Amino acid sequence: MIESAPILFFDSGVGGLSVVAPTRALLPRAPIVYAADSAGFPYGTRSEAEIAARVPALLGRLVERYRPRLVVIACNTASTIALAAVRAALDVGVVGTVPAIKPAAAMSRSRVIGVLGTAATVRQPYVDDLAARFASDCTVLRYGSAALVEIAEAKLAGTPPDPAALARELDGLLAQPGGAAIDVIVNACTHFPLLEAEMAAVAPAGVRFVDGGPGIARRIVHLTGGQAWPEQAEDVLVFTRLGEAERRLAAALGFARVEAL
Repeated sequence: MIESAPILFFDSGVGGLSVVAPTRALLPRAPIVYAADSAGFPYGTRSEAEIAARVPALLGRLVERYRPRLVVIACNTASTIALAAVRAALDVGVVGTVPAIKPAAAMSRSRVIGVLGTAATVRQPYVDDLAARFASDCTVLRYGSAALVEIAEAKLAGTPPDPAALARELDGLLAQPGGAAIDVIVNACTHFPLLEAEMAAVAPAGVRFVDGGPGIARRIVHLTGGQAWPEQAEDVLVFTRLGEAERRLAAALGFARVEAL
């Protein structure tokens, strides 16, 4: 493995940066290519068929261009729908992102858990399977929010989240029958940890949030154990559509190198 080979992170937007952050903390010298499918954003409102066709094709092009040592699908929606197809198509290790239902069940005292994701993620049979395997003694309530994805993207571009808008989205979980007993909310979209502090401020006292980012970071460290890293690395931000909005976002995020796929 050559030192300059990057870790490739992929998401529909910039939510996957919530996975990059804990990875960077553990692997500070790792070169990173972050790819945002801005032309396909948002995934949560697309059909399973669209995502299943789009994600493996895009990742094939990205792998061919950047030759990564590892691919991380930093998107719950893409992972729950297309992970198996991506692994079958690529000749490189692939790490997926799944809702953190197992740690949520370990944390919950009330045995009522909320899963907050995109509409596409929360309706997947994969979520049913995780709940059955790891939270069989819990009530697992779900809510799909497209608004939170947009709010997270806007936050990174410089627009502070509106607390009233966040409260409305949380009510999608908390106002369901039994929702008042929720004591742990799974951020089942990588965009949502970017709003965790703001959501915690408007959530009922005692409600905790959990996401898969730290666990994914540890998995990346395990899979790249013993590999060499460069002394200095230049990170790359890639968009599938590179317009003025994407350039402004890249500048706000501090990426010096920005490319179009």
